[in-house]
Amino acid sequence: MTWLDKLERRFGFLGIPGLIRIVIGFTALVWALLWLNPNFRSALDLDPARIRHGEVWRLVTYIFVPQTLSFWVVLALWFLWFIGEGLERAWGPFRLTLYFFVGMIGTTIAAFFFGSNFSNGMLIASLFFAFARFYPDEIIYVLFILPVKIKWLAWVFAAFLLLGFVLNSNSYRAALIAAFANYFIFFGPGICPELEFVPCCTHCRFRELFHLLRAGNYSPGDASPRSFNASKTF
Repeated sequence: MTWLDKLERRFGFLGIPGLIRIVIGFTALVWALLWLNPNFRSALDLDPARIRHGEVWRLVTYIFVPQTLSFWVVLALWFLWFIGEGLERAWGPFRLTLYFFVGMIGTTIAAFFFGSNFSNGMLIASLFFAFARFYPDEIIYVLFILPVKIKWLAWVFAAFLLLGFVLNSNSYRAALIAAFANYFIFFGPGICPELEFVPCCTHCRFRELFHLLRAGNYSPGDASPRSFNASKTF
């Protein structure tokens, strides 16, 4: 039993069903308000200096600030809904809620200690990468025309992040790591056994193969293991 299992057994009631739908609803509301008064954004952004002066609501409200005021926001919110629904099916409300709030903490640390201005961009990106881990072969249509698998979009996005990590300052690198703390925690070695049957989790495949070889249930000439128990956890 992993630490996530233990947390869920004890605090599972704290999970928020439909969390991403709630975020989308408030984001749509903020988008409408920003159309009426663009200066409203300055009252919601994650601004460490103003938070230190008592504007603590910014620790939450920044997650509802849309990345654009154009009508592309409709497509962005649809995609976020698509990701959120998939993650809630895979994880359930508690784990998705925990993942989201750990991401918020990481983003806040990045802003306070490393001066980043990621806002909610990296938080949404961490949701996208988690979705790509569970559904790597899911196909979406870029501009409603070009079919692309999620995993390839994730690799392209990761390449841009890696380029920024290499070219920017140490403070940016630290901020980037902090902002993706939820991804590193959930998909690190301690959580990997939970994903041993997710196709993209190569490390887990090797662990499964190692244990089958040790038990004598697999030979190099086989196309697949002779004995396979999907409920087994190594």
